[in-house]
Amino acid sequence: MPRTTTPATPTTPAKSATTTTPVPTAGTASATDAPAGLLTATPWEELVTSALLGTDRRPLAAASGTGPQNGPGEAPGEAPSGMPGEVPGRTGPDGAAAALLNAAALHTVRRRAGLLPAPAAPRPDPAPTDPRPPLPGAARSRLERLLADRAAPSGSGGRRGTAPDLTELIPQWLATANLHGYRAPDAALPALLDAARARTDLRPQALVFAGPRGRWLAGLNPEWKFALRGSSGTALLPDLTDQEAVHRLWEEGLFAERVALLTAVRAHEAGAALALLASTWATERAEDRLMFVDSLRTGLSGADEAFLEQALADRSRNVRATAAELLSALPESALARRMADRALSCVSPGLTGTGPSVAVEAPHECDAAMQRDGVVALPPSGRGERSWWLGQLVESSPLAIWPARFGGREAREIVALPVADGWSEELHAAWCRAALRQRDPEWARALLGSPSTPPSNGPGTASLAERSKLLIVLPAAERAGWVAEFIAAHGLSEAFQLLGVCPTPWAEQLGRSVVDALDIARDAGSYPWSFSGVMGLAERCLNPAEADRLEVLTTTPDEPADASPGANGYWSEAFQRLVSTLRLRAAMDAELAPAR
Repeated sequence: MPRTTTPATPTTPAKSATTTTPVPTAGTASATDAPAGLLTATPWEELVTSALLGTDRRPLAAASGTGPQNGPGEAPGEAPSGMPGEVPGRTGPDGAAAALLNAAALHTVRRRAGLLPAPAAPRPDPAPTDPRPPLPGAARSRLERLLADRAAPSGSGGRRGTAPDLTELIPQWLATANLHGYRAPDAALPALLDAARARTDLRPQALVFAGPRGRWLAGLNPEWKFALRGSSGTALLPDLTDQEAVHRLWEEGLFAERVALLTAVRAHEAGAALALLASTWATERAEDRLMFVDSLRTGLSGADEAFLEQALADRSRNVRATAAELLSALPESALARRMADRALSCVSPGLTGTGPSVAVEAPHECDAAMQRDGVVALPPSGRGERSWWLGQLVESSPLAIWPARFGGREAREIVALPVADGWSEELHAAWCRAALRQRDPEWARALLGSPSTPPSNGPGTASLAERSKLLIVLPAAERAGWVAEFIAAHGLSEAFQLLGVCPTPWAEQLGRSVVDALDIARDAGSYPWSFSGVMGLAERCLNPAEADRLEVLTTTPDEPADASPGANGYWSEAFQRLVSTLRLRAAMDAELAPAR
């Protein structure tokens, strides 16, 4: 017989019956005439093979593995009667073709159905109650629109048009909703968990907003299992005052549950968390010990010193390094004093031809005692051994030792001293790391220097990444004022990282400084796309009350002769988008405000 056509795959929309399955007539059998084994036992792949080779070369019954039954006097392998490949109950090869197509049609329907019958699973426990107040109606509608738009490309870099980027407003909306203590609508939980799964930056706020019902729902879907990790202070954890339940979960729980428990207990009562950790420390795996000891950063105090000193002898190098770092953040610890003695032997007052200076004699070896205290002996590629060791000693020493070492000078005066023999960059970078580790605002100010001073000429590190870390040590208002003055002096080209550590919404001085710098860049004919990152930050961080004042910037002025072609049109769009985003943020805040 002629070769039959390939059956339609299960994912292909079904054709009409006149093109896929022959209409039963006299001399042919209907689907119900075929043996049950042909319609139910034949795998889909075997049906495709028979269709490709033809039922004359690959009979359907033989391909199915069920095989026709031989009658009396028939040799094994022969067809029961009639032509080769003929199916019982049919006359001629057209019967085999009809059986093939009928079997394919049955497979297609079964596979399109998607699920096979199965025993009913036990019903899940009822969802827990969430006592928080529901969202206002307008805020609920806004959340639906924000989540529906989450698949749009994020970020404003290179984006054209004047419409706000709703995706970038989700974190701010969630933060405001959590600030007011609302609960997430039940119907929005799947989309909310999907959004948090796709964007890790949404997870902390999204999981708080989802609450106990969101975590209950996440337990029913493996794709949302991230919501079950690190859920400290949630319904997944026992009452922290129930010591028996806490100890049971600590001894029997999964790793993620134990990390969440230790974090929650540490925030509730630091000493109880330390005792809990010490009770099983000797039997924990190295990778688990690292996570557990790192949790001691929360509420770190002198009470943790004895435990951390023991951890300096741990089998894991990473555990030892973390313990040493935490001890060095305790200025009164024995390790900090040992590091101070080593650092003082390397850094001392000196004299130059013009006045006092800083003399440096880096260590010549890294002995076993230094390594036990967390000094890494092998430097990274491109670093000298002695400078590498010196930096670790200085950053681990209490900053309080240096004023006495340099004749009572304050931090700003010490940092301003010239450093002999080219050790200035290494020494100042180590002091920067020490200021950050010890959260010392005086030394942070000294190392940042004046915001009007160019970074390359500043007293501390020229790295903007290091400067942004130092800014975090300062109070929020002082931080914003320093960055505002930096932008006023140097423009926006080097300010992006610094803006990222400023509290939001930006203070008035900082916001005006950013907008003025953008306006100056436009008037100067600057290439507009190079400022798209700052413009995106402004959309999210400017105070929404600034929208009306910025309206004047949305016009399109004449382009300077040396400007990039079309630049002013881009600038106009960007400012229009900025204004519309600020107004949308103001509307969102109003929708979330509790009714009075």
